[in-house]
Amino acid sequence: MPLAPPEPPTGAPKFLEIGAGPAQRSIAYRAAAGAAPSVLWLGGYASDMRGTKAERLAACTAREGWGFCRFDYSGHGESGGEFVEGTISRWLEEAEAVLDATLTGPVVLVGSSMGAWIALRLVAKLRRKGSDRVAGLLLLAPAPDFPRRLVVPNLSPAQRQDLETKGFCSEPSAYGAPMIYSRALIEDGESNLVMEGLIETGCPVHIIQGMQDPDVPYAHALDLVTLLPADGVTLTLVKDGDHRLSRESDLVLIERALGALVTEARLTMSR
Repeated sequence: MPLAPPEPPTGAPKFLEIGAGPAQRSIAYRAAAGAAPSVLWLGGYASDMRGTKAERLAACTAREGWGFCRFDYSGHGESGGEFVEGTISRWLEEAEAVLDATLTGPVVLVGSSMGAWIALRLVAKLRRKGSDRVAGLLLLAPAPDFPRRLVVPNLSPAQRQDLETKGFCSEPSAYGAPMIYSRALIEDGESNLVMEGLIETGCPVHIIQGMQDPDVPYAHALDLVTLLPADGVTLTLVKDGDHRLSRESDLVLIERALGALVTEARLTMSR
């Protein structure tokens, strides 16, 4: 695969109305038709679809002629809704609705940080419905179950008090605005845990994890691997990689991993 893709198109997003009544929200997305399997981008917590990795994958899939969709969860980027009202269940509903509305046939899910959690929940939900359309998972610095495992244990007494009295707490972030965690997110997360036992995906999984990640320790990725079936799971540790995995070398690695998953999916489709 070429290592220097052109800049992706930057047209205005389309919008999908999800939910009803007070729960209705407008979800912004950008989608392009192409060869199967298509690729669905699932972004991270408090990130948006115009980030470096999402833009790079938009260019990569356009160059290769693959179908591709990226979107903003409610309360993120160009979508409507309030961030503090967001939960894993709410964002999972949006991910499934966007997938159904924009892409047909087999798909590879690419989930970054919290998006990896959404990806794992989405494939489980589809499998319960009898659907095997997820042909591969590419998980980048995966953060499944992050409220229980990574946030709550490290809250200060003052933050715990804020959760009780205000319904949310915040902490400084290296990425700009303070990171906000709501009581609703934490409580809903308990209903969406995936690292409680064997995780059956029914498809190949490739995890890319930075060993210098200050937000999601690489031990978390190792724990996740132990819960995935032994066959078809690849873990790539980037010794000097951080949480963003957005350097040129990281992006090339991501492209190559996605290309391998697409190739494997096509071989499966041809049998």
